Amino acid sequence: MTSALKLFIVAGEPSGDRIAADLVARLRQRVPLVLAGVGGDELKAMGLVSLYPMSDLSVMGISDVLRRLPLLLWRVEQTARHIVAGQPDVVVLVDAQDFSKLVAKRLKALGHKGTRILYAAPTVWARAPERAAKLKPLFDEVLAVLPFEPAVMHRLGGPPTSYVGHPALAEGLTHVEGPDAGPLILLPGSREGELRRHLPLFRAVIDTLAGHPALERVVIPTLPALAARIGQAVADWPLPVEVVADRAERRALYGRAIAAVSVAGTATLELAMARVPMVVSYVMDSHQARAFERLGRPMVSLPNIILDRDAVTELVQSRPDPAAIVASLSALLDNKKARQDQIAAFGELEDLMECGEADFPRQDPADRVLSYWSGA
Repeated sequence: MTSALKLFIVAGEPSGDRIAADLVARLRQRVPLVLAGVGGDELKAMGLVSLYPMSDLSVMGISDVLRRLPLLLWRVEQTARHIVAGQPDVVVLVDAQDFSKLVAKRLKALGHKGTRILYAAPTVWARAPERAAKLKPLFDEVLAVLPFEPAVMHRLGGPPTSYVGHPALAEGLTHVEGPDAGPLILLPGSREGELRRHLPLFRAVIDTLAGHPALERVVIPTLPALAARIGQAVADWPLPVEVVADRAERRALYGRAIAAVSVAGTATLELAMARVPMVVSYVMDSHQARAFERLGRPMVSLPNIILDRDAVTELVQSRPDPAAIVASLSALLDNKKARQDQIAAFGELEDLMECGEADFPRQDPADRVLSYWSGA
């Protein structure tokens, strides 16, 4: 009889929660599983009793981190001690790069000898390449969600890294031609700072475009935990806004949408897999703005980063500029060829994501986790 794999998994934000839940589902198809850790709605649906609320870790930008630093440091200590006490077979820390690194360092200091895996590679290809080698003593392996990352980590002397794809691939829709009219999708983010900066900006965009003939309605897909908060925020917008928290309903919506405006992040990859033309927006806090300029204003949306070209328009702003978004979105809505060009680029993107690179083909993340377990 196969023994049960004891897995401790930590997801620090909604995108990581989805990645973690996908891994748990894959593992459960293969072996009995004893699950512990930290997560949100997706992991809770898989039976996880979260050690503490995932929202404690969902911060973005130095300002948000500084405001919550005492709590974050306590969560690092709590997580590490819980792992040492529970002695899981494998620890998987999903994204939340700074938190994951601090937990791994604390585990090492406490003498933890078990397997530690980082799921989602840090962006060493965009900034601070020296971080790759510093991860090597902390993690046995990195599971990368972008196809070019294993080669980069290898070149920079980081931990062994495997490309395992991304759950966004499940969003794949293969319509060749987009509609002439349909819902406009708005994705303002999931962190409190993102919502605070982007919801008023998106409202100003809708104020201007409310009468556009291609816009049948406005829809904001979000997490169940945020639906009431967002519904209240959009109650007085000039157009009725539908808030959708069901994943199946979201997928159907993507198949009908004319376009989207999304914050930079995993959502842009999901939209691309569903062949939804988009404008990408991000309003930075002051610390993020300084870092962005120092790094030479790099690309921020995953479709552009993976394709290494400007397939979608990016509007990274230090101050909200609704006129810039209106102009870019209008250009997309008024030009079917512009929308079709994006759809064609997203097909190329999906091919890359499905296969990986020649030297680092796509692997199953469950295979990589089980390779470290003696009970497999």
